[in-house]
Amino acid sequence: MSYENIVFEVQDRVGILTFNRPKALNALNPKTLDEVNDVLDRVRIDNDVRVLVLTGAGDKAFVAGADITEFPKMNPLQARAFAEKGHAIFSKLEQLPKPVIACVNGFALGGGCEIAMSCDFIFASDKAKFGQPEINLGIIPGFGGTQRLSRLVGRAKAKEICMTGDVLDAATAKGIGLVARVFPADTLVAETMNVARALAGKSAAALRSIKQVVDCGFPLDLKTGCALEAEAFGVIFASRDMKEGVAAFLEKRKPEFKGTLED
Repeated sequence: MSYENIVFEVQDRVGILTFNRPKALNALNPKTLDEVNDVLDRVRIDNDVRVLVLTGAGDKAFVAGADITEFPKMNPLQARAFAEKGHAIFSKLEQLPKPVIACVNGFALGGGCEIAMSCDFIFASDKAKFGQPEINLGIIPGFGGTQRLSRLVGRAKAKEICMTGDVLDAATAKGIGLVARVFPADTLVAETMNVARALAGKSAAALRSIKQVVDCGFPLDLKTGCALEAEAFGVIFASRDMKEGVAAFLEKRKPEFKGTLED
């Protein structure tokens, strides 16, 4: 299927979703959100896609934010519906049962920062910029920025970033825990794909379980979270990949994971 505002392709079992509105710095409009939603539905059920990478077309922006040209057309109810659409799609991205990497090649501001934070982790170019500058428009983040940012960097830092509208460079973003790794701009995509291909070769059942246990256990107390982990540890012993992984270790060979959820 072809799209108007994004490009989606699969390489080596890695799905690559590229925001493709470079003249608008890949800003998110309702149509773009609909296309992202369609890709997420496809990736969820496609066993040939083991990992998803999000990036932006051009060398200036990952996603520079929501498309502000749409804002004057919205009344309060339409603005709320737009925010709810973004929340629903970003939540679907966050809950995708496969690893998702944000490959941030430039500006990740407003909605761009919010969609990057909905991924499992962020790899950034040393030229990347992050921020929630909505305050400068007299509004607030609308796609989860106040909530995911505070959970990643702490309440005080999140309030500072959202209230000042300051833009952070990649090194600063890494220092506060927003970004996982920073690479030179000319190696970012290659480095991201190296990690994505490595993840695509691992057990899909184990990756799915790790993601679920970390995400579901995070808001819980330690005792309850550890009980959740123990339960998941037992369940994973029913998977075909677990049997292959242990056998390969004992036989001193590389495992050949099937990447399915079958036992």
